Formats: sequence, C-alpha cells, structure tokens
Amino acid sequence: MARVYPASLIGELLDAHHCNSRRERRFPATAVAYYCMALSLYPEAAYADVFDAVAQGLAWRNRGMVPPRIKASSISVARSRLSWPIFKRLQGVACLPLAGVRTCPQAFYGGLRLMAIDGSNIEVPDEAANVKAFGSPGSRTGVAGYPQAQCAVLVECATHAIIAANMGAYREAEWTVCHPLLASLNQTMLCLADRGFNGYEHWCRATATGAQLLWRCASNRQLPVQRLLSDGSFLSIIRPSTGPRRKDTRAAVTVRVVEYTLPDVEGTQGRYRLLTTLLDEHHAPALELAALYHTRWEVESVVDELKTHLHQRRRVLRSKTPDLVRQEFYGWVLTHYAVRWLMHAAATEHHVPPRTLSFVANRASAAPSPAPVRGFPPPSASAPA
Repeated sequence: MARVYPASLIGELLDAHHCNSRRERRFPATAVAYYCMALSLYPEAAYADVFDAVAQGLAWRNRGMVPPRIKASSISVARSRLSWPIFKRLQGVACLPLAGVRTCPQAFYGGLRLMAIDGSNIEVPDEAANVKAFGSPGSRTGVAGYPQAQCAVLVECATHAIIAANMGAYREAEWTVCHPLLASLNQTMLCLADRGFNGYEHWCRATATGAQLLWRCASNRQLPVQRLLSDGSFLSIIRPSTGPRRKDTRAAVTVRVVEYTLPDVEGTQGRYRLLTTLLDEHHAPALELAALYHTRWEVESVVDELKTHLHQRRRVLRSKTPDLVRQEFYGWVLTHYAVRWLMHAAATEHHVPPRTLSFVANRASAAPSPAPVRGFPPPSASAPA
C-alpha cells in the first residue's frame, strides 16, 4: 500500500483537508489512512487486530518498534477525524490506468484503452443515520433487510483496475451515481456500458469527455436507418425525447448501430443492439465491435472481486455512520486497486496477461493472517514485499 499510496502523498492530502496529526506520534493520521484501507483485507477481524497489522507493516518499513496496542475506541475516534473526501481524492490522484500498449496489448482496441462503467448495491449497517442517508429497498410488507447504498465504478477492462468510484443513496438514479465518473474519461479511451446509460443526455455528456463509446441499448428502441453500411451496421440519429429540442434537427446526434444475436444459456437467440461513436465500418468492423462489447463483463468480475473475494463474503460494511461508510467504501476500493497493481506488476515482469493470475491468491498473500498476533517480530528483509 505504501508503494501505491506513498505516505508523503497521503500527508499532503491530509494537510489539504486539515486532518493531519503532527503531534500524535503513537497514532499518526497517515497510519489511520492505511488502516482504513486495511479494513477490507481483514473484514472479520477486530479493529485493534487490523491496526496491529498496519502498525507492524509501518514499523518494518520505517525500521522502528511496533507501538503499544491501541484500543478500539481510540481507533474509532481517529477514523472520525479523517474525512472521506481525502480517500476519494487519493483515488483520483493515485489510481491511474495500469496497462501499457506494449506490455498489455489486449487492453486496447484501435489504440483506445478499453474501459467499462457499471453500478451495484452494497448493504450497510442498520443504523438510523444510514437509513436516512442511503435508504432501504422496499418489499410487500414494508422495508426489506439492511439499508443499501449504490456504488458505481469505472474499470480498466484488461487489468480490472478501478480508476474511479462513487457512492450514492439506494433510490438515486443509476446515472446520477455514475455521472461523476465521466470526469475520468478522455480521448484515449473507449468506454463500454450496459443499457442503463444510453439516453440522449447521457450520450452527449459522455462524448463531451472526448472518449469513444460502445453502449448497449434496448432492442426495441426506435432508431431510423439513415445509411446502411457495408458490414451490416447502419448510421442513425438520436435526439432528445422530451422538451423543446425534441423536434430540433440541430440537436440530433449521429450514431452507428450494430445489431446481432447470440444464444443464451437456454439456447434461445438473444438480441443485442449497440450504439457507438465509431462510425467508420472499415476501421471498426461490426463483428469486432460485437465481440469487443462482451469485454464489458470484466466490470462484473470486478464487482465480484470487491463484494465476494476481497470482502470475504461479508454482506455488510461495518461502519455505523454515513461518513464512515463512505470512508470505508473508498478504503475498500483503494485496497482493491493496490492488489490489482501488485498483480499487474507481476504479470508484466513475467510477460503474462493479468487475467491469468488469481485475484483470490494475491489477496491472500497481501493479508496472510485474518487476525495478526501481537509480539511477532517484524518481517525480515528477505520477506516478500
């Protein structure tokens, strides 16, 4: 974690948010920041045991002694001093795309980096403040289960690196939660997305980033054929569905439509319809785009890594207040990136694709013991980093 998120960088962000503790030697704010990330590596361990693991790691790195054991109440107070925007900003600064054109060519199509965007729900502790901030799913008999928050991630498909993440309330529109992630797109990227992101306004805001798009849309959407292309795809237009610009021809945006069918698990033919900004069928043939779109499922694997493998099937985050829930969420995402950074470094060194490596195995190597024991000596210099 210290290699991916240097202490000096964390210190700068703490200073910028007026959260740095310069007088507290036993419990510096930098160590608390690493602790917030480590929580997801030890989801079932006690707070004090997780901090022990962080303290031992920092003591080895700084060649110092492990500090005395910290009480759980002191840890909670220290966490509350660190505002969650620090962790969100840390991700924006440090979590960059990992793949290189030479070292990981499968991460690109036509020179464009393949990215995917998607959302999911996560359960949070059943506290009144969390219910008020995030909301709960409904049922026929009222409120069902734990309160839930929505999260959205922007992922580099080949490396599963989470480049941006956001959290919102359960009943917020999915696009509302995903929209802030667009700031991380640029003209070097090709963004893949499912059917929830193909509205006219969504499309225009995403293309304004300079990124190319390949998004699925509903198969029954009305898309007039403007020009049929040689590969079977066709050019069409999309325009606002409501408002005064609905009939304004100047508001129309040209898109390319790719239609195809694939058999599902039951053997029936499922129909797919894609919209893309890649209008030239010679540079981006329809058959290639159809195959490329299914790379989007890599983001589903990332959500599974977060919720199942990194969090070890723990259903609920453990923070009791909305601010600490957000802090824990971003620490969770930062830890996932650190594990994926480690995997990409190993894959590059040994000239193998990152997806051939096991996330579960690398996550286990990052946290070999779920509850560190006090009194163990720091790792030797020959121990794996």
